[in-house]
Amino acid sequence: MTSVELSGKVALVTGASRGIGYGIAEALVARGDRVCITGRNEDALKEAVEKLGADRAIGVAGKAHDEAHQAVAVERTMEAFGRVDYLVNNAGTNPVFGPIADLDLNVARKVFETNVISALGFAQRTWHAWQKDNGGAIVNIASIAGLSPSPFIAAYGVSKAALINLTQQLAHEFAPGVRVNAIAPAVVKTKFAQALYEGREEEAAAAYPLGRLGVPSDIGGAAAFLTSDQSDWVTGQTLVVDGGVFLNAGVG
Repeated sequence: MTSVELSGKVALVTGASRGIGYGIAEALVARGDRVCITGRNEDALKEAVEKLGADRAIGVAGKAHDEAHQAVAVERTMEAFGRVDYLVNNAGTNPVFGPIADLDLNVARKVFETNVISALGFAQRTWHAWQKDNGGAIVNIASIAGLSPSPFIAAYGVSKAALINLTQQLAHEFAPGVRVNAIAPAVVKTKFAQALYEGREEEAAAAYPLGRLGVPSDIGGAAAFLTSDQSDWVTGQTLVVDGGVFLNAGVG
């Protein structure tokens, strides 16, 4: 991967030590970008940086909703690479399963802090550090849970709906220099989503017209597109990457 010629572009990808975030970082490094990845686990981050290539990647450990961590991540990216063209807000949490009628409001606050407020915080910081004067792109990783009712993970779904609207707000305010889009995946085979398919993957995949669940590289490819010149006339949009599962909505 490190033999690829440098593109000159730099991305900050949050929540990227594994899963979808790592898949996105991998896709960007593969095309020649340099990346700063964040995550809570320092050891996992170090391992991810080694796999991506220490000459192409750095890691900054911390919690996405921590404003001090947001500041350090952007500062370290600027110090290491001198720019931050792309921001991918991937860090997210879904700590509760059950009816929203019984949801602990402190848990709801935690979900919003991580899934929405942290994305805004990172966007503000990359905007002021580089993008305001130099342009760039932001991609927010939402979910199909934010596009329709999502029973038993309602707080997560509501937060992702808010993230989709935040995408539109930022796209409007940051134009014309910075494009802001979102990706709404269905179930992707990661540790984060394991409870949704573990031990029943074939059954879960049967609902998908394309016959399989997603993998991180599916989202990596979409993020690479939305941070490329090929999407120069695309902003404020949410790209659904769902194996066609929405085609079955209301069927049966």
